Amino acid sequence: MVSSSYMGIFVGVAASILSEGSSSLHWILIQMDRRHHHQTQDIQLARCSSPSDATGDSRRLEMCPSLYLAAYHGRVEEVMALLVQPRHRAAAHGDHQVNENDSLLWSNFQRGQCDLLEVSAESNNALHVAAEQGHGELIQELYHRFIKHGGFLSRRNSALDTPLHCAARAGRLAAVEVLLNLSRDSGGSILNSKNEAGDTALHLAARHGHGAAVEALVAARASASELNNAGVSPLYLAVMSRSVTAVRAITTSTCGDASSDGPSSQNALHAAVFQSSEMVDLILKWKPSLAGQVDVDGSSPLHFASSDGDRSIVSAIVRAAPPATVFSKDSDGLSAIHVAARMGHHHVVKELVKAWPDAAELRDGHGRTFLHAAAKNGHASVISLAIKNPMLAGLINAQDKDGNTALHLAVASAASPVSKGLAKLLSAGETLRTNIMNNDGCTPFDLAAKSSSFLPMISLVVTLTANGAKFRPQRQDQVNPWKGRRDTTEWIRKTSNSLAVVAILIATVAFSATFNVPGGYGDDGKAVLRGKTSYNFFVLFDGVAMTVSVAAVMLLVYAEASASWESFIFGLHCLWFSLISMVVAFWAALAAVTGRTTINTVTYQVINLGFYFLVCFIVYSTQPATSSTSMVKFMWSRLFSPRRHRSRVSRHYPLAGAFLRNLSAFVVVNILAYIGAQIAVQKT
Repeated sequence: MVSSSYMGIFVGVAASILSEGSSSLHWILIQMDRRHHHQTQDIQLARCSSPSDATGDSRRLEMCPSLYLAAYHGRVEEVMALLVQPRHRAAAHGDHQVNENDSLLWSNFQRGQCDLLEVSAESNNALHVAAEQGHGELIQELYHRFIKHGGFLSRRNSALDTPLHCAARAGRLAAVEVLLNLSRDSGGSILNSKNEAGDTALHLAARHGHGAAVEALVAARASASELNNAGVSPLYLAVMSRSVTAVRAITTSTCGDASSDGPSSQNALHAAVFQSSEMVDLILKWKPSLAGQVDVDGSSPLHFASSDGDRSIVSAIVRAAPPATVFSKDSDGLSAIHVAARMGHHHVVKELVKAWPDAAELRDGHGRTFLHAAAKNGHASVISLAIKNPMLAGLINAQDKDGNTALHLAVASAASPVSKGLAKLLSAGETLRTNIMNNDGCTPFDLAAKSSSFLPMISLVVTLTANGAKFRPQRQDQVNPWKGRRDTTEWIRKTSNSLAVVAILIATVAFSATFNVPGGYGDDGKAVLRGKTSYNFFVLFDGVAMTVSVAAVMLLVYAEASASWESFIFGLHCLWFSLISMVVAFWAALAAVTGRTTINTVTYQVINLGFYFLVCFIVYSTQPATSSTSMVKFMWSRLFSPRRHRSRVSRHYPLAGAFLRNLSAFVVVNILAYIGAQIAVQKT
C-alpha cells in the first residue's frame, strides 16, 4: 500500500520535478515521508489492539518516566504537551544545515517527545495508568485528541487487562463510566473481555467489593453469567467481598441469566451464610432453588448454616428451601441436624426439630442420631435439649450400627468437655440405661478403660460408679487393670527427680536454720530466746521440716528408680508437709524476734492467704471433672456398696480409689495445718 502511494505521487508531480528544480524535489520527499509515518502509526494502532501483540511484541516501546508520572497523577495538560512536543531538531548529515522552512516542515510530522504506544514494565500504556487512578477527564482527552480508535480501548497489558479491567479492579467509578461510554460510542466491545485469569471487569469489581462499579457495569449490561478460569461467578465473588451493594446489584438486575457458581460446586448461598442474613435474604429472594443445591461433598447451604450456628439464617433457609433440604445428607451421611449437634448449636437443633420434628430421627452413615453426635463431642446443651423434650426420649438409649448408645460414645471420647456432656446425659435418670452392651459386648463402664489420660479416667470412673453403672460379665482372673499411657512411667520418673531436688533444698535450709537460731546464742552457748513459746514452735517445725523432707527424698528416689506410684504419692505428701513446716518455722522465728507487732501480724496474714490460694489451685487442678455430688456418691459406694462390686472396680481401676483417698487426705491435712497454725498464733 505504501509503494503504490509513492507511485501515485511520482506520477503526479514528475513534470514539476523537471521544471522547478531541487526545491520542489525536497518538498515531495517530505510529503512522502509524512504519509508513510501516518500509515505506519495506523498499522501499529491496529496491531496493538490484539492481545497477542500486547504481550508478545519484542519491539515494545518503553514508556518515558515523565509520561508515566503525568498520567498517574492525572495532569491532562502535561500529558498533552508530552505527546505533541517535538524532539530536538536533528542536524543534517555532514556540513549541510536545514534551513528554517525545512525545519518547520520537519516538525509537522516528527513524533513528539513521548508516544502513546509506549508501555510500562507490565505493558500498561497511558490509558491503563489513567484508568487505574480514575482520571476520567484524561481518558476522554486522550481518546478524542489522539486515539479515536475503538481498538485502542481494548489494548491489553501483560496480564491481558484492558483499561476497563484496571478501573474496575481499583473501583474507579468515574473511569469505569467514561470507558463504557467511549466503548459504546466507538462500537467496540470491552465490557465482557477477559484477562489472563478469565476475569471480566465485573469479576474484578465484585471481588474487591466495589459496589458502585458493579452497579455501573450491570447497568451497562455486563454479563453476570461469565465464569473465570477457576469456575467462579461475579455473584460468588461479590458475596465473598461482603459487599451487599454488589450482591443486590447483580441479583436485582434485569440479567436473569446471572450465575451463582463458586469453587468446588458451591453456589453463592453457600458463601452467604457466613457473611450476613441480608445477603442470604437477597439471594433466596432472587433464586430460592439455590438452597437445595449441594457442593462436591454433598453439603447444602443448610449444612453450612448449621455449622456456623446463626439461627436466623437457618430459619430463612428452612422457610425457603424444599422439605428435602432438611433431610438431605452429605457424603458422610450427615444431615444438617447432625452438623449442628456436632458443633453444639442447640438453638439450631431446636429450630430444625421445631420446623420438622421427624428430622430428629435422621441417622448418619453409622446409624447415629444427632444425640450420638452431641454426646461424642461433649455438648451438654444439645444433650439437655434431648432430655427435656419428651418427643426425643426414645433417642437416649438408641443404638448405632455398632450397638453403641450415646453414653458409649460419651465415655469412649473421654475428654474434659465430654465429662460435662456425660454428666448431663446421666441426669436423664431412670430413662437412661447405663448397662446396655454394644456389639462387642462392652458396657459404657468397660469403655472407660480405653481412656489414655489419668484425670479423665478418674472422672469417668467416679461418675459412672456414682450412677450405678456396671461392667460386663467377665471372669475376674482375666481382668486387665488400667495402666494408662505408656509414658506415665516416664513421667513419674522425671517428676520424682525434680521433686527430689526440691526436697533436698528444704532439708538443707532446715538443717542450717538449726545452727542459726533467731536471737543468737548467749555467753553460755545456749539460745538467747529459749523458753519462749514462739522459739519452741520454731525448733519443733524446723525439725519436722528437715525430717519429713529427708523422708521425701528417699521416697522420691525410690519412685524414680522403680516408677512406683505408691512411693511417688507418699513422697508428694511428705514434700508438701515439709514445705508447710518450713514456712511455719519461718513465721515462728519471726514472731520470736519481733513479738506481738504489726509486722508479725501482717506477715502471718500474707503467708496464710498465699497458702490458701495455693491449696485451692492444687485441688482445682487435680480434681476430677465431675460434680461434688458424684464424688460423695463414689466415696459412699466405696464404703457401703457390696464388697463384690467394690472389688471389681478396684481390679479394673486400682488407681481411681487411691487417687481420691489421697486427694481427700491432702485436703484434710491442710485443714488441720490451718487449725494448728491458728492455735500457734494464739499461744504466741
